Amino acid sequence: MRPLRMQRDQIAGSLVLLLLVCESVVSGTESSDYSESEVLPDSFPSAPAEPLPEFLLEPEDAFIVKNRPVQLRCRASPATQIYFKCNGEWVNQNDHVTRESLDQVTGLVVREVDISVSRTQVEELFGLEDYWCQCVAWSSAGTTKSNRAYVRIAYLRKNFEQEPLGREARLEQEVLLQCRPPDGMPAAEVDWLKNEDVIDPSQDSNFLITIDHDLIIKQARLSDTANYTCVARNVVARRRSSTATLIVYVSGGWSSWTEWSECNARCGRGWQRRTRSCTNPAPLNGGIFCEGPPVQRVTCTTLCPVDGGWTEWAKWSACGTECTHWRSRECQAPPPINGGKHCSGSMMESKNCTEGLCARTLSPGMGVAVYTGLVVALLLTVVMALGVGVLAYRRRCRHLHGDIADSSSALTAAFHPGNYKPPRQDNPLHPSAPPDLTATAGAFRSPLFSLPQGINDNPHKIPMTTSPLLDALPSLKIKVYNSSTLSSLELPADMGLGDGEILSLKSVGTMGREREFHSHTLSREPGLSTSATLGHLGGRLTISNTGVSLLVPPGTIPQGKFYEMYLIINKWDKTTLPSEGSQTVLSPVVSCGPSGMLLNRPVVLTLPHCAQLDTPTPDWTLTLKTQTHQGAWEEVLTVGEETLSSPCYLQLEEECCHVLMEQLGTYGLVGQSCPPRPACKRLQLALFAPRAPCLSLDYSLRIYSIHDTPHALKEVLDLERSLGGVLLEDPKLLLFKDSYHNLRLSIHDIPHNHWRSKLLAKYQEIPFYHIWSGSQRPLHCAFSLERASLAVSQLACKICVRQVEGEGQIFQLRTDIQETLPPHSPLPSGSTCLPSSQVGPYAFRLPNSIRQKICASLDAPSARGCDWRLLAHSLGFDRYLNYFATKPSPTGVLLDLWEACHQGDADLVSLATALEEMGKSEVLVVMTTDGDC
Repeated sequence: MRPLRMQRDQIAGSLVLLLLVCESVVSGTESSDYSESEVLPDSFPSAPAEPLPEFLLEPEDAFIVKNRPVQLRCRASPATQIYFKCNGEWVNQNDHVTRESLDQVTGLVVREVDISVSRTQVEELFGLEDYWCQCVAWSSAGTTKSNRAYVRIAYLRKNFEQEPLGREARLEQEVLLQCRPPDGMPAAEVDWLKNEDVIDPSQDSNFLITIDHDLIIKQARLSDTANYTCVARNVVARRRSSTATLIVYVSGGWSSWTEWSECNARCGRGWQRRTRSCTNPAPLNGGIFCEGPPVQRVTCTTLCPVDGGWTEWAKWSACGTECTHWRSRECQAPPPINGGKHCSGSMMESKNCTEGLCARTLSPGMGVAVYTGLVVALLLTVVMALGVGVLAYRRRCRHLHGDIADSSSALTAAFHPGNYKPPRQDNPLHPSAPPDLTATAGAFRSPLFSLPQGINDNPHKIPMTTSPLLDALPSLKIKVYNSSTLSSLELPADMGLGDGEILSLKSVGTMGREREFHSHTLSREPGLSTSATLGHLGGRLTISNTGVSLLVPPGTIPQGKFYEMYLIINKWDKTTLPSEGSQTVLSPVVSCGPSGMLLNRPVVLTLPHCAQLDTPTPDWTLTLKTQTHQGAWEEVLTVGEETLSSPCYLQLEEECCHVLMEQLGTYGLVGQSCPPRPACKRLQLALFAPRAPCLSLDYSLRIYSIHDTPHALKEVLDLERSLGGVLLEDPKLLLFKDSYHNLRLSIHDIPHNHWRSKLLAKYQEIPFYHIWSGSQRPLHCAFSLERASLAVSQLACKICVRQVEGEGQIFQLRTDIQETLPPHSPLPSGSTCLPSSQVGPYAFRLPNSIRQKICASLDAPSARGCDWRLLAHSLGFDRYLNYFATKPSPTGVLLDLWEACHQGDADLVSLATALEEMGKSEVLVVMTTDGDC
């Protein structure tokens, strides 16, 4: 085909030349004939010479898009003929479209020609040179050629030579995002998108696009945190690169130091401290936390206060006219300095100096008046004494006949072994003899223990140590009335009370007058508080499924007094946190009260914590804090730094701590890393999903990051229950390290043919500071999914949760979203199903009789060291023995702490083993006979 077309084009060109020659011949013949018939003039006017053709329009380069041919056009004047020549060969005349016109100005002929070039013609060309076409125009003066116009096939490859990569940049840092577009013809033009909006450097001078299509951000701003996309385009197509996420982070900066605190020692050597916080600025978007300590301490010395002391009395003065003499003393031995107390007492003392034989004489009238006044005063004294006696008698009768409904039967159930006395025959309902308050084992009359008596019953005392009369009676409520309040106290039927306790309960009815009943008004949250009325026998308050409890040992509350005691877990959104600087909250903030209550011995507050303590070297600096009435937090003690002035003792276990304290209030445990190793805190990861069947295309999964404490899990379970969520599986444990790295969550292995994730980024992150400080609770991330149709019901995927450069956990999820999910609410670890409050002896594992014998055996110091100190060592309570040494009964405080540590297992074996190792066989015998060890 190609040779035939070339021959045809050559023939056409030859014909054109032949026609031109013929025209010139004919013109010559005609002029010859004319010359023969006419007489030629001497001179002819010269005809104007025709110029060479000039191109008014030359063909331009063109691109073939897909299979659409391109049009090439040229225009020349003057031109008798005009043709295209492509790749050195003439284009067939039939392929030309020619138009002719006359220039109105010059009168010259203007010729215009078009040709069409197809994709096939371009592809048939072989060689290194591109397909080109050139326009040739003729006139009488000669020929003119146009510039070459190249025809190429347009294309744009799919793959970028280099795509932009996501990165992190600090604030005000220069950022370079590189992009190399795909190969294309013509070369692709490049645009940059920021969150799908085109970047125009003329509108924002902070952006610069280089000649190599790279994007430069001169100074990174927080607003530049976005998704960036490189877009390449030409006449054929438009290509998008993968999205590069730029995160502009802010590294933390220290604030100014606070003022130095007051010296913590009131007397002698102590220390002062000042703090700073990483808030200038605060770390943002994963920025580096501030380096250096947040707290500085320096030693200080406070002058000790010296209380004033009296000097010796001076000599008596001379006897004066009033028959008295006086003497004085001064508060100068030593004088009070540095805030010491002033001397108490009077500075002067006077007395009669004549031993009653005063030289002054009274007038007769004055003596009668004096004796009359003495007689009247004596009579008034007698009348007042009689009145007081009558009032005391009536009051005593009121106590013996009080308004306590069924108190006799309620209070005598399961008493300690005692003796039984039959009632007097003359008054079987109200015995006239007062009860014996001094007896060790009380003797009670018939109204206090109503049992049928036969006529032949022995009227003497009956031993009740093994009598069936000690069987427990059902619990009864004792109604107690006073002038302003109405309360009810529920006592266990098997609680043993002495006569003194009965009178104490009876005195509750008159406490409105005697001001002996203390109460507290609580703002109760369901499941976060408990309360009970406790007396001298003590008891235990427990908030179920939270690990928080308060043990009130026997004898803590003074005899005859009753307190409405409470225990509350403060909600995080309603209290200020005790942490500051790099400290982290490790336990719930708990309030116990009433505050200001008079305690005879320490109580034990049990708090769960989430500090990881299984390392051989200490990684934590743990501090117990209390909240003042003004809302500020103060340090109570730092574990390992106790002194004799420390008001508390903290016994630390792996999952909880027990605090011995003598002042009720609001407490919380905080901690910070102890260099050089970073500390770890235990977190629980809980996965939740909607419980009800999913009726829409959208589906959501929520993952919570909470402290590994029973209270934190209970709080999230209650929250999700209110939102209609359900726990899919048991929470997973994650050790979160103090390394300033964020917690990263991502979802994987989604069946993309049925599900689509709405998350734009590849993962989500919870900032480190939010988790470590505990300022936001509860922390969670949500994964929103969309199914392809309502017919899709099965969901299987994998959710990964890990700390960057740390540990992680994986959830393998497989569920049917169109079924109602069963509730999955496991009992939090470390919690027990104990009642919320226990009153009296049944709140304690160790009977009071055994406790007293152990204390009597171990309180006294032993030369061999076989005393309470060895017991503390055996039980693991010997971290700071000086605290127990300052108590009247160190053994009793140790047993109270043992009761708090073993409230869940209720096992006496550990205590018995410790006593056996100490060689206290006599105590073991008592425990075997009187207890149930």
